[in-house]
Amino acid sequence: MAAPLVSDDLWTIIEPLPPPEPPKPRGGRPRVPDRAALAGIVFVLRSGIPWEMLPGEMGCGSGVTCWRRLRDRQEAGVWDRLHREWPRRLRGADRIDWSRACVDSASVPAKKGGGAVGPNPTDRGKPGTERHVATDRRGIPLARLLTGANVHDSAPFEDLLDAVPPVAGKRGRPRRRPGKLHGDKAYDHRRCRDACRRRRIEPRTARRGVEGSRRLGRHRRVVERTLAWMSRFRRLAIRYERRIDIHHAFTALACSLIYLNALQGRF
Repeated sequence: MAAPLVSDDLWTIIEPLPPPEPPKPRGGRPRVPDRAALAGIVFVLRSGIPWEMLPGEMGCGSGVTCWRRLRDRQEAGVWDRLHREWPRRLRGADRIDWSRACVDSASVPAKKGGGAVGPNPTDRGKPGTERHVATDRRGIPLARLLTGANVHDSAPFEDLLDAVPPVAGKRGRPRRRPGKLHGDKAYDHRRCRDACRRRRIEPRTARRGVEGSRRLGRHRRVVERTLAWMSRFRRLAIRYERRIDIHHAFTALACSLIYLNALQGRF
């Protein structure tokens, strides 16, 4: 029997986050259950099919219904709260390793344009979106940002560091800063090193013209693996959403599934 798209462990965490269902004093059609709609959203995320091709026999409602539920949850801040809840649980289970962190980015084609889209210098100037990610030593995504593909990796570096939320889950103050930060030569800039030191992080980036990236590759491979995991979600391999908030929501949901694998000890 195939595993459910929305497991009990995933639903236990997501269920209390959305706002209550609005009343219907005049009646109307029954509302599609939130778990069923979420299953339709996850199916689109994993398969990459258009919304209108969502199979009706799955019992998830129409593609328009699932799209609206994804949009409404994004506007209500559900995915942002989920992004804070997962690290808290992971730290409580002692699954986050703060000794080292890694940063990297990957560009994806953006077929329809929209926000955070720019000409990709590595793809003949075609429109694209750059996905910036910071992970812990195991590859758990701690922060993510989206920019145009023409934005240099080092430009949103400080914003990426500050996007790491304070992670509670244990006694004492919430933690949000790793001990060391690894990056490739794209982050070999004085302002990037100064940004790390102001936050009491030891920068460990490959130096341009001095050393290769191979020595640090054994540490940075985890963030490259995380970016590869995100690209396995077919809806993220190519950006079809013109609206940046919908693409943000899909990215957050993909990270949630990676968090779940980490919480279950799958990597």
